[in-house]
Amino acid sequence: MSPGRQGGGGGWLKHFAGHARVRSRNGLAYPLLGIAFFAAFIYFSFGDFRPSTGSAELSFVERNGTQFVLDGRAFYVNGWNSYWMLDQAAEEFSKPRVTEMFQIGAKMGMTVCRTWAFNDGTYHALQVSLGIFDERVFKALDWVIAEARRHGIRLLLSLVNNLQHYGGKTQYVKWAWDDGIGLSSSNDSFFFDPSIRKYFKIYLKTILTRKNHLTGIEYRDDPTIFAWELMNEPQCASDSSGDTLQEWIEDMSEFVKTIDHKHLLTIGLEGFYGPVSSQEKQSINPGQWYGTLGSDFLLNSKVSHVDFASVHVYPDQWLLKANFSEKTNYISKWVTSHIEDGDQELHKPVMFTEFGLSKKSKKFEHPQRVIFYRSIFDKIYESARKNGAGAGTMIWQLLVPGMEEYSDDYGIIPGQTPSVDSLLKEQSCRLLSLRLGKDSSDTSSRIC
Repeated sequence: MSPGRQGGGGGWLKHFAGHARVRSRNGLAYPLLGIAFFAAFIYFSFGDFRPSTGSAELSFVERNGTQFVLDGRAFYVNGWNSYWMLDQAAEEFSKPRVTEMFQIGAKMGMTVCRTWAFNDGTYHALQVSLGIFDERVFKALDWVIAEARRHGIRLLLSLVNNLQHYGGKTQYVKWAWDDGIGLSSSNDSFFFDPSIRKYFKIYLKTILTRKNHLTGIEYRDDPTIFAWELMNEPQCASDSSGDTLQEWIEDMSEFVKTIDHKHLLTIGLEGFYGPVSSQEKQSINPGQWYGTLGSDFLLNSKVSHVDFASVHVYPDQWLLKANFSEKTNYISKWVTSHIEDGDQELHKPVMFTEFGLSKKSKKFEHPQRVIFYRSIFDKIYESARKNGAGAGTMIWQLLVPGMEEYSDDYGIIPGQTPSVDSLLKEQSCRLLSLRLGKDSSDTSSRIC
């Protein structure tokens, strides 16, 4: 959901071999160090940000078998999606929306926000062309991370889109094709074109080694970042065998881990079972077509550098003719199957990183959302209670008032549907109680 192979090389890459170029809004290159110090001085002198002296006081979330672990205890995620954080932080007038969203999430006891750490070639572009970055927008991303830390929220940062929104793989292919270095104009050449893959690695290295101009911490050293997500909903339908996407995942996940071994890494899958999975597993897909998209949940998620599996849940998009009861029954089987995969096949945590119920579905009523969301929350809670692989959920999507243009069929503004607000808070409290046990009284009293 977004508002939705080979080797090779050449002289064209040598200019970018050591680093990516970063430019200002007007396109002029400049020395970064002096600018960063000046910006930090101004911000710390006149802003309300409380600079961190380092990352020692905040621990990284790690993985131990099928569980996330933080400070020696199991860590469960009740989180949300606000993909628009970077876009809104790029302008002064809209920055308060980011702060408000973090404040709301913290008050509900939610722990992780999933958002885009990319914007390729569109308005407020972070990457304005291949290997060229806008420092102004990068500073906005710095600010989002620092603001999340200030409110006690961690971030799941997605690194590129399979869809065209905010550029995505389509933009990479267009750039390469227009520059005369692309092998094909097909969107799926993003996965196998050696030129595009090298430029995507330049982007990855630039993000991972970016030093936050507000905190002085490189992204790869900042535990505010819960995890990296390689791609939002990767698909390579031009190779339904799954080989192309699998090789890309193996390559990119290894590359990320050579630069950043501290953070967790996931792929961003929707959870469909491909041709490598058993017939029994493929029968759980919403339909036969979903097994031909070039992805395979089990095969992809078994890659050694991938720390946890991701799954999406959209019965309205998948089961167009089903009634609400049929959708909830199907989703129960879908969620259970993937948690069992985590326990029995992958031996890794499983996160449902997007789920939602469309308000445009036939005979939609708001109470249905509570029933639907609770059915997923209950399965996560039951798995967590048994130390299973069900590690958490992230609702799609939360917004604040005044952001109607960023909403979709699934958008929720906390405060407008009290029953959903109560349910989200209840799940936070249940998971917090599991994590802290007898020590939860002081912390939960501030939230629950």
